[in-house]
Amino acid sequence: MRVLYQFPLSHFCEKARWLLDYKELDYVAQNLMPGVHRAFAQLKTGQKKLPILKDGERYIADSTEIALYLDQTYPEHALLRADAKLREQALAMNQLANELGSHVRRWTLAHTLSEGDEPLEIIIGEKGYLRQLEKFSKPLLKTWISKSYQLDEPKVAESKQRMDELIAQLNQRVIDHHGRYLVGDRLGLADIAVCSMLAPILELPGTPWEKEQGESCSLESQSYKEYLFSLPLGQYVQRIYTTERNARVDWRGV
Repeated sequence: MRVLYQFPLSHFCEKARWLLDYKELDYVAQNLMPGVHRAFAQLKTGQKKLPILKDGERYIADSTEIALYLDQTYPEHALLRADAKLREQALAMNQLANELGSHVRRWTLAHTLSEGDEPLEIIIGEKGYLRQLEKFSKPLLKTWISKSYQLDEPKVAESKQRMDELIAQLNQRVIDHHGRYLVGDRLGLADIAVCSMLAPILELPGTPWEKEQGESCSLESQSYKEYLFSLPLGQYVQRIYTTERNARVDWRGV
């Protein structure tokens, strides 16, 4: 059985889940504890980040490397086109999305952690010793996340500025392609990458970032979400999620 080692709220892990779902491959989404995951990742892949896909005896780290591995090993439902020009364009869009994702992560984490403990509740899970010791685990996790992702005010402001620049660039791409797909005439790696990276801002139904009834968010977060929905880019992401995101595994993992 394939195993995807993940954080439920990571949009890079959402990208990896979507890649596997698009390929119609069976897998288990296995949650790892933040911080402790680094030792596992280092042991299995020589680096310290998630997602990591285990396929048989092989471990593949990084969502882009997972995409390339899946296309090579399971060519049906190709993520990248055979045409060299289209392949190059898709990889460029994917790289742009990865950069955007790092800034979206910092900006959204800074806001969600200031609004309440909902993200920590998901990370801790419903059972296990983190839940049993939640009085201590919550503040420790919050401190670890703030330090690991540099959630200080200057860094968050830098990420917001770069987000704006990248979103403007991607929005123009959507306009140029008449709101259909970013590369070619069907869903591929570029679309999955861009949509996954923007999902935490848009809080779309059925995603890990969907707001429960009664949950609030900051005025800045709400305003930016509305701004993104007003753009062709935001409308494109919403459409792709609604029509193309056929999830086969619960994002909450086990």
